[in-house]
Amino acid sequence: METTKLSSKGQVIIPKHIRQSHHWESGLELQVIEQEGGVLLKPKAPFAPTALTEVAGSLPYSGSSKTNAEIETAMKQAAKKAWRDSN
Repeated sequence: METTKLSSKGQVIIPKHIRQSHHWESGLELQVIEQEGGVLLKPKAPFAPTALTEVAGSLPYSGSSKTNAEIETAMKQAAKKAWRDSN
């Protein structure tokens, strides 16, 4: 377990390997959540939480619904294309 010090300005340094393992970059906003025995630091969500019903119709689509097999085929094709384009 590592330790850090609280500065006179109320700042703490999160060890580099922890920041890297969580992909926390400079300027990231963190939520400070009080818990029994301490605090929890958690990245602030970039967007407000939404329900599926609030966003489901945000992209217009006309046509019949796709089957699971059609969706899987399209996903496999997209993955193959992404892999080819990355090489």
